[in-house]
Amino acid sequence: MKLIIQIPCYNEEDTLHLTYIDLPKKIDGIDIIETLIINDGSTDKTVEIANSLGVNHIVNFKINRGLARAFEAGINKSIELGADIIVNTDGDNQYSGKDIEKLVLPIIKGEADVVIGDRQTHTIPHFSKTKKLFQKMGSFVVRKLSNVHVNDAVSGFRAFSRETALQMNILTDFSYTIENLIQLGNMKAKVISVPINTNKQFRKSRLFKNIPSFISQQLITIIRAYSNYKALKLFTAIGVLLIVPGMAGFIRFLYFFLTVGGEGHVQSLIFSTVFINTGFLILFFGIIADLISTNRKLTEKLINLIKQKNE
Repeated sequence: MKLIIQIPCYNEEDTLHLTYIDLPKKIDGIDIIETLIINDGSTDKTVEIANSLGVNHIVNFKINRGLARAFEAGINKSIELGADIIVNTDGDNQYSGKDIEKLVLPIIKGEADVVIGDRQTHTIPHFSKTKKLFQKMGSFVVRKLSNVHVNDAVSGFRAFSRETALQMNILTDFSYTIENLIQLGNMKAKVISVPINTNKQFRKSRLFKNIPSFISQQLITIIRAYSNYKALKLFTAIGVLLIVPGMAGFIRFLYFFLTVGGEGHVQSLIFSTVFINTGFLILFFGIIADLISTNRKLTEKLINLIKQKNE
């Protein structure tokens, strides 16, 4: 069985060696362990250091394309290289390489398709109380939307079986973590969490500038990803939220019209008409979006068949 550990990197010359030397050299049940660096347009000595460390494979981007694209390229390359299990970790030495064994063992045993490392964010000293709260709330929301029980939704320390990796497609340009979970839930993949350790912080995250920016980006990602798979459900909920107050306004107008006359209450009729029409228009959009979503699922199945055929 072959394991490939992929490490997306963007200007990680100061931490890559720490990440690499911490990686396991032997795991029971694994015959071959190889490393893959995805160089996301680094302008420092990341590639030189990777070569000096003896990294097995390097994928180079000419410009910085972002974490999601680097992750996707790593998954595709790992599949091409014949990986049976793929582990994704970060180049900033955030995660403890010794815990990779915890990630891959459930897949080796056939107990899971995907294993996600739970950083136990409430115990991380350099996380502020605000960040810990938003991490907890965000993971709760993602659990409900994806129907995947994970304690740390944005953890990038993940292991994938080959079969699951073949079916994954990443569309977002921001962070793949949440979109990936929603897709995994739609695939009915068996996803579990295992507690892992983290190392001390060497640098601040480059993924976002501040918490409000991070939250807004993740909300956009959640809405886009969820609408890709649950379009009718999402648009129906929005449509109903508009139709209900619209109907209330119409009933109010009707009540006054039948009791004291409609004079002076026309605003209720205008209010209800706008809301009801908008609500039904959104429902119509939901039907169209659901058809597009169905087409996406068929396309993903076709892509998966093509990938399997090309193996």
